[in-house]
Amino acid sequence: VPIATYAASEGPADWATTYTWAFGMETMVRRKPGVNSVAASADLTHALELSFRAQGSVRSDTRTADQRIADLRPRGLAGPLLLERGPERSSEAKVATWLGGVTLIVLLIACANVASLLLARGLNRRREIALRIALGVSKLRLISQLLTESLLLALSGAVLGLVLAGWLSSLLSASFLPGAKRASVADLRTLAFTAAVTLIVGVATSLFPVLQARRLSLTEDIASGGRSGTAPRSRARAALLVVQGALSLLLLVGAGLFVRSLRNVRDVRLGYDADSVLVVELAMRDVRLDSAQTVALRRRLLDVAREMPGVSHATLQFAEPFGGMTSWPILVAGIDSTRKFGIFELNAVSPDYFATMGTRVLRGRGIERGDVAGATHVMVVGAAMARVLWPGEDPLGKCVRMLVDPVPCVYVVGVAEDIHSRSLGPETRNFYYYLAAEQMRPQEGGLFVRSAGNAQQLIEPLRRRLQAEMPGASYVTLTRMAASIEGVTRPWVMGANVFTAFGVLALVLAAVGLYSVIAYNVAQRRHELAVRMALGAAAGSVVRLVASEGMRLALYGVALGGAIAVQLGRFVEPLLFKQSPYDPVVFGIVIGVLLLVALVASAIPATRGARVDPNTLLRADAG
Repeated sequence: VPIATYAASEGPADWATTYTWAFGMETMVRRKPGVNSVAASADLTHALELSFRAQGSVRSDTRTADQRIADLRPRGLAGPLLLERGPERSSEAKVATWLGGVTLIVLLIACANVASLLLARGLNRRREIALRIALGVSKLRLISQLLTESLLLALSGAVLGLVLAGWLSSLLSASFLPGAKRASVADLRTLAFTAAVTLIVGVATSLFPVLQARRLSLTEDIASGGRSGTAPRSRARAALLVVQGALSLLLLVGAGLFVRSLRNVRDVRLGYDADSVLVVELAMRDVRLDSAQTVALRRRLLDVAREMPGVSHATLQFAEPFGGMTSWPILVAGIDSTRKFGIFELNAVSPDYFATMGTRVLRGRGIERGDVAGATHVMVVGAAMARVLWPGEDPLGKCVRMLVDPVPCVYVVGVAEDIHSRSLGPETRNFYYYLAAEQMRPQEGGLFVRSAGNAQQLIEPLRRRLQAEMPGASYVTLTRMAASIEGVTRPWVMGANVFTAFGVLALVLAAVGLYSVIAYNVAQRRHELAVRMALGAAAGSVVRLVASEGMRLALYGVALGGAIAVQLGRFVEPLLFKQSPYDPVVFGIVIGVLLLVALVASAIPATRGARVDPNTLLRADAG
């Protein structure tokens, strides 16, 4: 239907022109070819300012057009219909983008690990490869063999990864991207991406062994059995280990920052106890009741809910935090326009509301049973609203005019703690609780029910009991209020889960890589270590000699990773909640854990090397 027709059906004939604050309207536009979003947004903002100037001041607003524009700062924003594509994406979408970077880092660590092991394997095969070349095999064929081996490893990993992803897709989606549409592993785009990554990984991991094969010296390698040239290749393996350590530190620091952010999120006082409250909504499917019948139904449901075992409090509800609040302009004596103080949101409540929600009344009283139809209209205001409208004064007893209410005064009888209704950060809205639900739209809304125990366990028995009171095909739905909050906290939950899971995986990979390299070095240096011990070196000094190499590489990795983490801090900071990206506690714990793991990974092969009997080993070499 035409917008004007719909606007007229919603209220007075001048609803859309006079009550501009009450009728929300969005505009869809098609950009001209060659016009980008920034230019379109600038044009829309200019058009919006012209609209403010053209419509003049609405009733109760005495500001000039320039003053209104300066106070409200209207802005047009041209963005795609799919909001998560930007330009102002949600925190959840941004964290999901970081998920791609995190998985790439883990992939790089795994590649460095495999490349290091292939390099060590290649060093052991130097004499074999030199003999094959001496017998006429071309270097190109040997290089293609090494590349094929790497590609087969990458392909095996890709196939195993796809199988695991198929089995664990539900768990992975719930942990990392809850609520997102789950993509099938068999999707052609997924398979094509996996194939491309497999090819890149196979080539990348074979790079060091291929370069090693190209630099063979037939005479030297055949004569030495592959011992010569070991030192230069050791530097390559050391560099790979340093990279692994640095990337592992990055992920662990990210995990620590998001875990602390999540803790800060959960420490926020919302102004109500969402964990214990259930939201009851009425769906009047194919049932038509007049206002009196609807009021009676809601009252009956409220009485039934209060009598249920496990219910400590119940109240009528008109609006739900994080589920859509209602705002109306107000008039206060001595203030020319309250709009300059921001948006004033309301909730129409009934007796027992504050006890049900767990919202503290700081001064005065809440809504009581005497506040019924025909009684003096009263309201409870939030602490921020009281400070804004009556700074330094006692708000109790103050008169507030509502533009939608013919009553000359609504009196303030209490001050409640502030709540969060749209975000977990500082709220820019002022809240008040208007009258009782019996006085304002008593036929609308559902219930809030407070559980005395586990709210989740109360849902089904309460739903069955309330459903018995519903007429015809109508029905009730019950949800935990905490579910609304979970949608808001999801970015930090997802960030903590992603970085922690992949950080631990990266740490394990780095530890395995370090252990493998140290173990390989011990095997290569058995003769040297045996000589040292035969000449009187203690086992402890041999362990320290070998383990110090691993610790030195770990320290280099910590230094490199720490420097990178500091540089990336400013990009991560917008995703954190009341948490510095340079938290010394997080950095200290991560560095300590990384060095401890490196010490264990180095000490185990070092200890095994020190247990070798030098007499047996030297006699075997001599034989």
